[in-house]
Amino acid sequence: MSAEKSQTQTLTFAVAAAAESPTETRVAARDFEFVVDEPQSLGGENAGPNPVEYVLGALAGCLNVTSHVVAREMDLDVRDLEIAIEGDLDPAKFMGKRDDGRAGYEEIRVAVTADVDADAETIGAWLSAVEARCPVSDNLNNATPLALSFDRRE
Repeated sequence: MSAEKSQTQTLTFAVAAAAESPTETRVAARDFEFVVDEPQSLGGENAGPNPVEYVLGALAGCLNVTSHVVAREMDLDVRDLEIAIEGDLDPAKFMGKRDDGRAGYEEIRVAVTADVDADAETIGAWLSAVEARCPVSDNLNNATPLALSFDRRE
């Protein structure tokens, strides 16, 4: 019986952002740049998705990658994967109209549609593993420490 060493490696991901206006933010991630903005109905110029839409988009992208990684491990052929996500958010706390309740999503619903040659039990095991292993769903399901700091510009 051989003892296997468990090796972990922590990866650090980073973005840099700058305010273009009170609602528009330009974000750089690796060699990419994207804009975060609010729709006109929320005071923005609609130059890009808003922050909470990016959260849903990040979840969809992570679920896609994780679905395919887990499917490969389970020897499942996943074809035509589609992910529809919607979430309910009450903006009252964000707008300073309430102190109670959540500022973020109260519920996020994910609907996965795919062509997979597997029985219901196997698909259930696949989806359970995907949800458990997806880093973005982990961040949404569990409290993650957030260290906010401030540097004064002179």
